[in-house]
Amino acid sequence: MESSASESSASSTSRVLIVAHKTAATQPLLDAVRERAGRGKCVFTLLVPNATHGLHKVVDPEDQTASEAQTVLDRALPLLEQAAGAPVDGFVGDPDPVAAVHDAINLHGFDEVIVSTLSAKVSRWLRLDLPSKVSGMGLPVTTVTPGEDSAAVAS
Repeated sequence: MESSASESSASSTSRVLIVAHKTAATQPLLDAVRERAGRGKCVFTLLVPNATHGLHKVVDPEDQTASEAQTVLDRALPLLEQAAGAPVDGFVGDPDPVAAVHDAINLHGFDEVIVSTLSAKVSRWLRLDLPSKVSGMGLPVTTVTPGEDSAAVAS
């Protein structure tokens, strides 16, 4: 019976949340998705936090239209699907990336997270320590930034 239990867990499908905005259609992320898909059965979902600009950051971030984030989804999903070798779902989330990930995990349930962000020199998400905050939610996190040969894993 032990072999059937291990076969069952080996055949289970992991749900992987990809969090990205400006890097959603970049080669390092596509490579990370391809590599993760090659390690075992999984389904991917792309979360694009709805970026706010100017005074909207302070006054009414929730009222910001999702057109920029939707454009990111429309551009990235076909490329991510090609890298994953399967359909990829996507949605626009809260302007605060930490809140967006928290909502996604609570509402949809995921087993792991890939955070794709800009380089450390310019990344607001890294200044917010997004990978560590997501890891604190109890899920394994892979952080992907441009210019890296491979994804760095932060648990």
